[in-house]
Formats: sequence, structure tokens, C-alpha cells
Amino acid sequence: MSKATARQFEARESLPEVALLEHYFDRLWPLPRSITGEGVRRTHDILGELLPLERIEIPTGTQVFDWTVPREWVVRGAHIIAPDGRRLLDFADNNLHLVGYSQPFRGKLSRAELDTHLHSLPDRPTAIPYVTSYYAPSWGFCLSHEQRQALPQGEYDVVVDTALIDGSMTLSECVLPGETGREVLISVNTCHPSLASNELSGPLVAAFLYRRLAALPRRRLTYRFAFVPETIGAIAYLSLRGEKLRERLVAGYVLTCLGDAGRFTYKRSRRSGSPGDRAAAQVLTQCGRRADIIDFFPQGSDERQYCSPGFDLPVGCLTRTMYWRYPEYHTSLDNKDFISFSAMVETIDTCFDICKVLDAEGRYRNLVPFGEPQLGKRGLYPSFGGSNEKEARVRAQAWLLNLSDGNHSLLDIAERSGETVLQLAEIAETCVAAGLLERMPS
Repeated sequence: MSKATARQFEARESLPEVALLEHYFDRLWPLPRSITGEGVRRTHDILGELLPLERIEIPTGTQVFDWTVPREWVVRGAHIIAPDGRRLLDFADNNLHLVGYSQPFRGKLSRAELDTHLHSLPDRPTAIPYVTSYYAPSWGFCLSHEQRQALPQGEYDVVVDTALIDGSMTLSECVLPGETGREVLISVNTCHPSLASNELSGPLVAAFLYRRLAALPRRRLTYRFAFVPETIGAIAYLSLRGEKLRERLVAGYVLTCLGDAGRFTYKRSRRSGSPGDRAAAQVLTQCGRRADIIDFFPQGSDERQYCSPGFDLPVGCLTRTMYWRYPEYHTSLDNKDFISFSAMVETIDTCFDICKVLDAEGRYRNLVPFGEPQLGKRGLYPSFGGSNEKEARVRAQAWLLNLSDGNHSLLDIAERSGETVLQLAEIAETCVAAGLLERMPS
């Protein structure tokens, strides 16, 4: 690293987290992402400044379960020249203008012929839709409905300067080791162009979550971060890591649509009631955050791949306003104006708390189980009446000592008592030091 680059890096690192999020958002926003291509690689290069990503390139034509890795899509440019000579729908101006994976085309078309290749949204007339055609050869352009209605009759020059080449599909991963080999998966997508909440919020939250976890003095669990194109990328990742995940995974989360300030939505895994589901519910329901918790359904983001019946991994999905539920979704209106970087910091806080709950989770055995242990002589009971905070601690301690029989986990005790796992875990360590509890092996 040159001295100038090092100074730039130090300057970025000194920024508050909300400003650093915005800095990386602005750099990632214009990149032309798809399920393959240089835009994806450049995205991973930039994210690699925040966490040490290991690149995985899967060649065109590779069979991954029932799917085949497609050819790599290259875009050199695309635009339309109107009858009056105006240049319209230029990919260089907005990469949503070109249908994803458009085949190459050059030619002159009438207004009616062109219209068969145009996509707009009559119910959202100012929005440019996000449209792809990965597996059905075609080409097309996207535009606002207002712009579409204003197109005059006449002959249009159309240029779609693209190519489909034998290349590869880019994935990246990062494994943050803990004291055990038991893992938590954080999976995000890096394939959508110019979509703020639906795309960039996930990779940014994941990268900044890594930084929080890496700074902890100790971690019991290992944290695995996967950056993949949606659907085909998750399937390819499962073809590489699925057996290991089946052996080691404690919990997993697909992070998407996390950029706005709306309510959190947590979608449970197919294994409803898994530790990951319970940890998310614990944080979202007991820590004052506005949240909806819903059951698994086999549509949506990549949780449907991880929860496919052949794997049935304990992977849920965390969003703010959920995909499909906001009108800006999959349109040009899902932009920087739509999102909140302060809300994204709150989301990072939430994910960090969920991970801390998972890391603290475990079972303890009471070493003084016959009657109540005398807490006063161990300095664990206030000598005089005290504050509500002291009384709450005594109550939580009583629940912990009573239910720590080696069979009840901290999540079990928290759900039954209404206390938080993190509070119970802190008290448990105090009781271990006092000789009242021992932690059971995982």
C-alpha cells in the first residue's frame, strides 16, 4: 500500500460509522452489477476493503445441482436514437435502462416494433423498472411510463452492444473463526444494479457487522460471510459448502432490504424454532425494536435455497420493509433518497445483538441445587433495598439459578422469564466465578 493510499484509508477509518457507510455506498452505487461480470468483481474489490474476502470463480457451464452457471455478460454500451436525433435510454446514464442479460442487437425499428422490447410500470409512472432475462435469450430497455407514452412515431436506431462469453460467476466468502467450529452464516447478494435497499444495504450491513464481530476480544462461534448473486449464486455456494454447513451451522441469516427506516421483518427458517429464529425473536421483541416475525414460505430471497428440503438449513431472512411490500421495490425509486444510513447503523446494531445472543447461548448446571444458595455471603445479593435495576438483576438471577439444571438453555430461560439472554449470560459468568454454576459442553 502506498503512503497516499494509506493516508486515504486512515482518513476513511476515522469517519463515523454512518458517514463511512455513505462513503462506500456512493462508491458501489454506479457499478453495473449482474449475476456475472466485471461490475460484480469491482463490487467485491471495494467490499474487500472492509473485510478479507476470498474470491471464488465458477466457470461458465459448471453444473450446480439442477442449474448451470451461465455465460458471462459483458456490456459495452446500449442506447436508442429517437427519430429527432435525441439519444434515449442510455445505459451510461442509468444501468437500469437495459434489461439484464440483453442479447446484442443493432437495427432500425418502428415505434410499434420498439414497443415490444420496452418495459414500464403504468401504476408507478415515474419509476424505471428493474427487469432481467437471464435464461431466456432476448433484449430490451426499461423506462418510466411517462417517458414511454411521450415517445413519438417514427424510426428508432437501437444499439445493444453486449456479449455473452465463456467466463465465470463471481462469489466471495470470509470466515471469522471462533473458539468452536460451530458456525453462523451471513449471506447477501451482489447482483442488482442501482438498487439501494434491495441490494446495497445487505452487503454493507454484512461488511460492517464483520467489523463489529472481528473487534470482539473473543468469539465462541465462527462467522461465515457469503457474498453471492441471488438464486444461482446461493445454489452454487451450497454445491461447494452445503455439506460443511449441514454439519456445522447453528444459525444463518439472509440480509436484504435493510436500507429504509421501516419496521424490521424477520422471516423464520423452514425449521421454525431453531436457535437462530429464537435469537432473532429475542432481540427484536425484547429490546424495543419495531418488528414483525413471520413464518417461512418458499419464495423470496436466498433463504429459499438454504431451506430447500435437501439441506433444510436453519437460515432465516432479516429485512426492514420486506421485499414486495414497498412500491419502490425493483425500481429506480429504490435509490439513495429512499434509504437512511442512520437506520442502517440501527440494523447493524440489531444484527450484532443477534450474533451476541447466539454467541452467549448455552446451558449451565447449578452446583448448589438443593434449596436456594446463600447469595449474600458470595456478594450476589444486595444487603439493603435498592433500585429497580438491582431488583431486576436479583429476579433474573433467581430465574437463572432455578432453571440451570443442564437441560434449559439461556434462550429457554429468557423465553420463560421474560429476561434477555445477554443479561442472563452476564449474570451466569458472575455465578460461574462464584462457584454456583458451571457451563455445560456444547
